[in-house]
Amino acid sequence: MTQPPPPGNYPPPGNYPPPGNYPPPPPGNYPPPVPGAGVLPKEAYTPWIKRVGAWIVDGVIPGILVGIGEIVAFATGENNCVSRSENNDYGVSCTSQPSALGMIVLFVFIAAAAVFAFWNLYRQGKTGSTIGKSVMKFKVISEKTGQPIGFGMSIVRQICHFVDGIICYIGYLFPLWDAKRQTIADKIVSTICVPL
Repeated sequence: MTQPPPPGNYPPPGNYPPPGNYPPPPPGNYPPPVPGAGVLPKEAYTPWIKRVGAWIVDGVIPGILVGIGEIVAFATGENNCVSRSENNDYGVSCTSQPSALGMIVLFVFIAAAAVFAFWNLYRQGKTGSTIGKSVMKFKVISEKTGQPIGFGMSIVRQICHFVDGIICYIGYLFPLWDAKRQTIADKIVSTICVPL
């Protein structure tokens, strides 16, 4: 015994969507790539300048932390000046050495910068975005799954950026001409950067 169709105005069963010529989607505002969907238009991937902006933002906090440590180390340094009078060459020779307190403070601030950098990579692995990428409104995802890559692969991707730098930093410029705007590191670990 078959059941009657539910009440309502439903189209008859068949192939959906109905055949026909549909207009192309408007430029911009592309959704993240679907795994296995192929290459989207270049505009669907994050532009190079936004990636540079994210790199700068991500470097500001560790840079400030290390800078504070260096300022304290310099300010607490011990200066030793000695006057010399040999071979009719009169003058003063000074040397400066960081104090023990200055070195401890510098080490603490360098450690804090490293902890922040690892936390930022962890954040990227879980959400797809570091602080800088969030500010610039894009994320790193796996090209195969369309999902964030996880902390381990974030570290591997960061290590792979060594290849981008070793060839005169040309790998970092690849997004300027690559169809998917990938660096060499992105190609190695199969990641893409897409707008949020």
